[in-house]
Amino acid sequence: MNRVKETLRGLVQPLLAVLIGLLAGAIAILVVGGNVIDTYAEMWKGAFGNFYFFTNTLARATPIILAGLGVALAFRAGFFNMGAEGQMILGGLSAALTALYLPGPGWFVCIAAILAGIIAGGVWSLFAGWLDARFGMNLLITTLLLNYIATYFGGYMVSYPFKDKTGSAAMAQTPMIDQSVWLPKLFQGMGLHAGFIIAIIAAMVIYWFTHKTVTGYEIRMLGSNPSFAAYGGVRRIRMMMLSMVISGGLAGLAGAGEVLGTQYRFLDGSLSSASYAWSGIMATLLARSHPLGTAVAAILLAALQTGAMGMERNTDVPLEVGSVIQAVLTLFVSAQIGYSFLKRRKEKKSNATTV
Repeated sequence: MNRVKETLRGLVQPLLAVLIGLLAGAIAILVVGGNVIDTYAEMWKGAFGNFYFFTNTLARATPIILAGLGVALAFRAGFFNMGAEGQMILGGLSAALTALYLPGPGWFVCIAAILAGIIAGGVWSLFAGWLDARFGMNLLITTLLLNYIATYFGGYMVSYPFKDKTGSAAMAQTPMIDQSVWLPKLFQGMGLHAGFIIAIIAAMVIYWFTHKTVTGYEIRMLGSNPSFAAYGGVRRIRMMMLSMVISGGLAGLAGAGEVLGTQYRFLDGSLSSASYAWSGIMATLLARSHPLGTAVAAILLAALQTGAMGMERNTDVPLEVGSVIQAVLTLFVSAQIGYSFLKRRKEKKSNATTV
């Protein structure tokens, strides 16, 4: 029964948060002199208005789902992996280089490139976990700082040793990947590729892993009650390393999927400028780290982003209204986290007083 309630809360909460964001967006639309109904109608059309826009929304949601799932798993274990952006970048870069230089048939190279992306992201995340275990360095800080190293390293690699010499000299990017290695499109002429199927399967697998396996139970216990978990024999270092490597691997998979399914090359700044990783973190927080809820929240956030583009094209309302809605979502999440923190603190004080 508790599991059903948790799942429903993880699915309903993102919808409630988006509704509050839309109400705040309506106020912003009125302030700039727009018509709320017409503006939101155009936003809906831009996200779900026809099959083309609908598949575009799902395509944009794909890396957000994968990055969000990785963050969700780490958060469930009580570890703040804020390095999804860097892990995505290294995953995308590794996938691109593997696709370009590994010989073999297209299907084999595609699978190898995906695995290379997963390994690169997982190892980069594991490095942050090792710094915590070996030197006691705070994960929140190290994962954030490692993002910069990954970003500049990826930029250097495509600006010098692996730069495409045949294209524009101003573009820092790898050569185009052979078409036989591309992830297949789900629909002819649409942007949605097989990475979306992988993302949905990953959400279900992570849900099964965290709720149906002993290791998943230990991860959840470590995140919710570290003292009880330690008393029960759960080894923190082992769980941290496991959750971090899976978390980073999912982020690396997100980067590999974008390279193999959308961009067909690694382009400097393309993964970071789209804010996939930070949207994934937002989706995780909205869903309270529930895997299925994270997937739903990721699709809703992607719809806000694609819908805002359609809104700007067809109305006089600026694109920044979409940013206002996302800012309100951030406040909603912050308020939840603050409330939970104060509630736990009050419970601790009450227990201490009782003792």
